[in-house]
Amino acid sequence: MNAEAAKRQFLEYIEIERGRAVKTIENYDRYLSRYFEQMHISSVSDITEQNVRDFRLWLNRQKGTKSDSMKRRTQNYYMIALRAFLKFLRKRDIDAISPEKIELAKLPERQLDLITPSELERLMKTPGEAYAKETDEHKKIAYLRDGAILELLFSTGLRVSELCALNSDLDLSRDALSVRGQGAKVRVVFLSPASKEAVRTYLKARKDMEEALFVDGRSGALHRITPRDIQRHLKGYVARAGITNVVTPHTLRHAFATDLLSNGADIRSVQQLLGHASINTTQIYTHITDSHLREIHKKFHGRNRV
Repeated sequence: MNAEAAKRQFLEYIEIERGRAVKTIENYDRYLSRYFEQMHISSVSDITEQNVRDFRLWLNRQKGTKSDSMKRRTQNYYMIALRAFLKFLRKRDIDAISPEKIELAKLPERQLDLITPSELERLMKTPGEAYAKETDEHKKIAYLRDGAILELLFSTGLRVSELCALNSDLDLSRDALSVRGQGAKVRVVFLSPASKEAVRTYLKARKDMEEALFVDGRSGALHRITPRDIQRHLKGYVARAGITNVVTPHTLRHAFATDLLSNGADIRSVQQLLGHASINTTQIYTHITDSHLREIHKKFHGRNRV
């Protein structure tokens, strides 16, 4: 079967039947196209274990954005796309190599961008402090918006893309809302009193009729706020709060998870609240929050030393 035709069917399948995001489809298209081009794949039968290995070797020798070689994690994205493609071919009874032949490179344990509770508290207060000193009405609304964003990220553990997709018809009389996350999966997240009050105050101050819950007009016309907008605004608040570590919107998602686990929440519940498909993803937080192991170490380690 023609490889390009099979790829087109695969991309249509993950869009319609699997409900994958547009960005995911674009990435899979790019990863597969690069493999086809580099290994001269014209037919599905041209895909072999040998040229997959050759492609992996070629990827490993490509220059990365900040290093001499492409990151292992990025290389794995290509293999994940190829494995998904081969699974699709098997489902359609199209003869090709087994997807089980595609193994991912072992990655070092993921490092989390974390901030201390005191840093988090300073960060959360910063937009309000800026609002209190501001006289320009447009800037005051922006500070209210940013305060609501920080409260909502920490209260819900939302991904920044999920937060940007929220609309202004949010029902603030309820403590929960449903969000559509990765893989079009719907989950329930919960609003703290502080986050509801911050969002309510921001919406009351707004004068526009935009559908989006959070809007930005810094670059010109008013538009739904983007993850890049939020990252840019957050960088300024991090500096004002005197925090020297790197803090991104995802750092607040990490803070949400570690806060729950540190206070006794079970890992399965945190997995559901974060929208992780696998418990293995959630377990990256446990070595930071396992106070039981910390107490065991304090109680029993080094007792025989004089």
